[in-house]
Amino acid sequence: MNTGARITVFAAALAATFGTAYGVGTVIDPVSPAASTSAHGERHTAGHGDAHAGTGGGREETPPGGLEISRDGYTLDLKTPRVEAGRTTDLRFAVVQDGTGRNVTAYQRQHDKELHLIVASRDLTVFRHLHPVRAADGTWSTPLDLPRAGGYRVFADFKPTGGDALTLGADLAASGPYRAAGLPETGTTATVDGYRVRLAGTLTPGRDSELTLTVSRDGKPVRDLQPYLGAYGHLVALRAGDLAYLHVHPGGEPGDGTTRPGPAISFTAMAPSPGAYRLFLDFRHEGKVHTAAFTVHAGGPAATPSTKEAPAPSAKEEAPGHTH
Repeated sequence: MNTGARITVFAAALAATFGTAYGVGTVIDPVSPAASTSAHGERHTAGHGDAHAGTGGGREETPPGGLEISRDGYTLDLKTPRVEAGRTTDLRFAVVQDGTGRNVTAYQRQHDKELHLIVASRDLTVFRHLHPVRAADGTWSTPLDLPRAGGYRVFADFKPTGGDALTLGADLAASGPYRAAGLPETGTTATVDGYRVRLAGTLTPGRDSELTLTVSRDGKPVRDLQPYLGAYGHLVALRAGDLAYLHVHPGGEPGDGTTRPGPAISFTAMAPSPGAYRLFLDFRHEGKVHTAAFTVHAGGPAATPSTKEAPAPSAKEEAPGHTH
């Protein structure tokens, strides 16, 4: 490895080390007290389905989800802060109750899972939506294979039993030869695995707005999407730069008598601030989950939409942990 590559790997590993929570012991009894409140008695949380962090002026009253490793009395303890690019590693972590140092072992299921794990590269070109397995002592684990070296962010999206929904984040470093990549161009059309997805609507800072994504294949609308995590689509938005996390879901659900299984999937979302965002849509069809990605701008001078179709993110179909 040349000198420049060694320096890059060392810097990435050092950043991940300082972003990791302290080690903790493990227990068997369920741990999940109610979430703490502020001095004014207000609950400040941002987690699964929370699309309302921010204000109309772009000033964030409370930080968006995923920017903090600790919040409301809980800490994300990433036990595997470094992996090797191109090699499958068992990623391990726990959610810790700060007051006792004990791993949380009691969670409320949301969208068919106790905890959703997102791993995204800092340049937002690699995206993984994983569903790890929890051991009795509260330690979670999942196989992870990252294609490129560099910095990544790990997001744990969960709701402890008796508490509020939270999204905590921690840094992860993937070692190996590193080459920086720019944010993909803005666009309203993405292709993935033979599917074409069109995006309509505008992401607006501090105000709810509707985003509609329409799925087609071979020029024909897909009208038989299959439920995935309790919905026909699953949308994650990450803000470029700090990777602030916005997690929303469509209105309605399969079997409610009104929601159709495609081709259109609608979401209500709010951007916490102006800026560039990367949207990742997971949808399931014919037994497989596919991920379409878009770059959009919220507020401020909007970039001219590219006429090129947005490339699919680096997300393996049927990847380990991307369970259905």
